Amino acid sequence: MAILHCRSIERRRTARAVVTIELVVTGLDETKHKFQFLTKTVSVSGNGGVILLDAPLPVGQKFHLVNEFNHRKAACRIVSVRAGKEGKLLGAFEMLCAEQNFWSMAFPASGAKPMKRVFVPKAVVAR
Repeated sequence: MAILHCRSIERRRTARAVVTIELVVTGLDETKHKFQFLTKTVSVSGNGGVILLDAPLPVGQKFHLVNEFNHRKAACRIVSVRAGKEGKLLGAFEMLCAEQNFWSMAFPASGAKPMKRVFVPKAVVAR
C-alpha cells in the first residue's frame, strides 16, 4: 500500500482568518456594463480573501471593494471561483492596491510559526 504525503506548502503570503465583513463590490464586466452588489467575506488574509458572489465573475476580472466597517477601498482581481455550501458561489480574490490596513486587522508576518498554547494548571488552593 502506498503512503500518501500529507504535507503541503503554504502558498498564502499571510495567514487566513475566518471572519464576516460586509463589502460593496463594484466594477465593469466584459461588455463594459457596470455591476455593483453588497456581499460578505467568508475568510480574509492580508493580501485578499474569499467573498460570496451574486453572479459568477470570470477569473482575472478586476473590481473594487469598499469595506463597510471602515470605508476603506481596494482594487482587486478574481483568482478563482468555486461552488460553496448550499450552492453559494465563492470568489477568491487578491488585492492589487489597497488602503493601509484594509481589514482593520493585524496579520502575522509571512512564514511566522503559529503561537503555541501554554497549559497553566490551576493553583491548588489549601483550605
